[in-house]
Amino acid sequence: MTLTAPPSVTTAYRLEGVTRTYRQRDRTVQALAGVDLEIAAGDFVTIQGPTGGGKSTLLQMLGALDRPSAGSVVLGDLDVARASNAQLARRRAEEIGFVFQGFNLIPTLTAAENVDTGLEPLGLDRDERRRRVTEALTRVGLADRADHRPGELSGGQQQRVAIARAVAKQPRVLLADEPTGNLDERMRDEILDVLEALNTEGLTLIVVTHDSAVARRARRRLRLDKGIVTDITRG
Repeated sequence: MTLTAPPSVTTAYRLEGVTRTYRQRDRTVQALAGVDLEIAAGDFVTIQGPTGGGKSTLLQMLGALDRPSAGSVVLGDLDVARASNAQLARRRAEEIGFVFQGFNLIPTLTAAENVDTGLEPLGLDRDERRRRVTEALTRVGLADRADHRPGELSGGQQQRVAIARAVAKQPRVLLADEPTGNLDERMRDEILDVLEALNTEGLTLIVVTHDSAVARRARRRLRLDKGIVTDITRG
């Protein structure tokens, strides 16, 4: 499975002066306040901070799900602020994988069928889809659970299926929002092992987390509070 960025691509993201404001009832909320940030291709970055500090907004920017009120968010060679909706949709489908706290699996589908749903926008033929599904489940250690439905799997196994669904399309970047938030410590560590292995293969990994044990395993740690990003990496 090819997870590495092309050799010419050394920067996954470049954010310059990114501000995001929105209206909330009778007041204006500033979720991001002039963020300048560069994330290298192949890096493992965690983002921590208090609730309401802007983490979800930043993740939406990185996922090409929202546009800044001011500034630029460049993903590879695409400026999210200036791209068309069709360009953003294509970039999300081809280059960005998403993993969430709640797994978001379809309960009536098997693990393999759930992974296959992530490939639908790519227009692949049946054989290629089958190959990618099998390869992705193998990468997360669930090849023998392909025909199991979510209700027959543990929480950690369900999250592995969600990760397999994200990486089956062979993205450049994986964005994970509290991916271990619903898991006990043992399952948390198993999921982190899977994510770190994918990162070692070249996948850019960006994880939002409240768990310092998760954050400490990253090469780079960011804190986001009141819309301002601080690099708190140690060592």
